[in-house]
Amino acid sequence: QVQLVESGGGLVQPGGSLRLSCAASGSIFSFHAMGWYRQAPGKQRELVAAITTGGGTSYGDSMKGRFTISRDDGKNMVYLQVNSLKPEDTAVYYCAAGRYGLAVVDQWGQGTQVTVSS
Repeated sequence: QVQLVESGGGLVQPGGSLRLSCAASGSIFSFHAMGWYRQAPGKQRELVAAITTGGGTSYGDSMKGRFTISRDDGKNMVYLQVNSLKPEDTAVYYCAAGRYGLAVVDQWGQGTQVTVSS
């Protein structure tokens, strides 16, 4: 079973940027889609961005413009670049993998905390 490990979270001031990384313990080719979700306290987990093996990307509502997902298949890595961070972006960000898309997530990472505060 492929394990997913996120990194890159932390405390950042409003307006700042972060790049989150997701390292897979094995090949990500077996997953049709990789993605990032986030969950803020008291809220449901929501899709931030997804990327397919073909490089197609999609973003959750209100995520377009400040979030960019990318992947490096050679390194089995998925990245999420987040710019112009806002306090409402504060959440735990999870890496996800789905063999047939992200309608059903087959593997989750443990999450990385992002806190946006001055």
